[in-house]
Amino acid sequence: MSMEMHMATVMYAPSEDVTLMAMLPYLRKVMNHVTRSGVRFTERSEGIGDLQLRVLGTVYRLDRLEHRLLANAGLSLPAGSIDEKDFGSDRTKGKVRLEYDDQLGSGTVDLLPGLTYLGQSEDWAWGAEMIPTIRLGENSNHYRLGNRYRLSTWADRKWTDWLSVSGRIDGQLWENIHGADPTLDSAAAPTKDPKRRAGRRVDFLLGLNLYAPRGVLQGHRLAFEAGAPVYQSLDGPALQTDWVVRVGWQWVY
Repeated sequence: MSMEMHMATVMYAPSEDVTLMAMLPYLRKVMNHVTRSGVRFTERSEGIGDLQLRVLGTVYRLDRLEHRLLANAGLSLPAGSIDEKDFGSDRTKGKVRLEYDDQLGSGTVDLLPGLTYLGQSEDWAWGAEMIPTIRLGENSNHYRLGNRYRLSTWADRKWTDWLSVSGRIDGQLWENIHGADPTLDSAAAPTKDPKRRAGRRVDFLLGLNLYAPRGVLQGHRLAFEAGAPVYQSLDGPALQTDWVVRVGWQWVY
C-alpha cells in the first residue's frame, strides 16, 4: 500500500503566546492485493480527511535560556469518509466497502491533548512533543479506531541564515479497533480484522530546511525530511511502514 497526504495548514497568532491552527488533509491511498488463488487486484480511495483544529499556548517561558513549554490542544472533526468503496477480486459483485486502512477518516470526534517543549540557542534549536489521539464514541459503521500515542524529539542545526539540517526520532503506539464494521469479513483478509490493528514503531528521520530571510521570497521556507523505521512491531499480519518522505512549503507573514 502507498499513501499520499497533502496537508493544508493555516496558522494565526493573535498574541505572542497563543497560536490558532487549522489543518485539512487530502489523501490518496492505493492498496495492492493477491488472493490465495493468485488473483491480483488493486483498491483505491481518495478525498479529504478529518479536519483538525488546534490551539498552541505558552504555559512556561524562560527567556534567558530560550526555553518554552506549550499546551498543544485540539480536536479532530470527522470530515473524512468512512464509506469508501472499490471493486474487489470479483468485479461481478460490484464495489464493496474498503478495509479500515483504506478509509479517509475516523468517523468520530477525537481529542488531541498534547504538550510541546521548544529550546533555542544561536545556532541550535531542539524540542520534544507528545500528542495522543483519543477517540470518542462510535462511528456510524459501528466501530471506533484505536487510540494513538505519539512522542517525537528533534534537533536542528543552523549553518547559514538560509540553511539548516535536522534530525528527529518519532515514536508511535496505536491500539486495536473497538467494535467492527459489519460489512467487512475479518476472515477474508487480515486488513479487515479489527483485532489485528495495533502496533508500535520508532522512525529516525533526517531533514533539510531552506529559508529566505530577505528579497522577494522573504518569509518562504522549504522543508524536506526522509526516514525509515528503526523499530517496528505489529500485533498481527498488518501493513508495516517501509519509508517516509515529507516535503513542506511554508509562508510566514
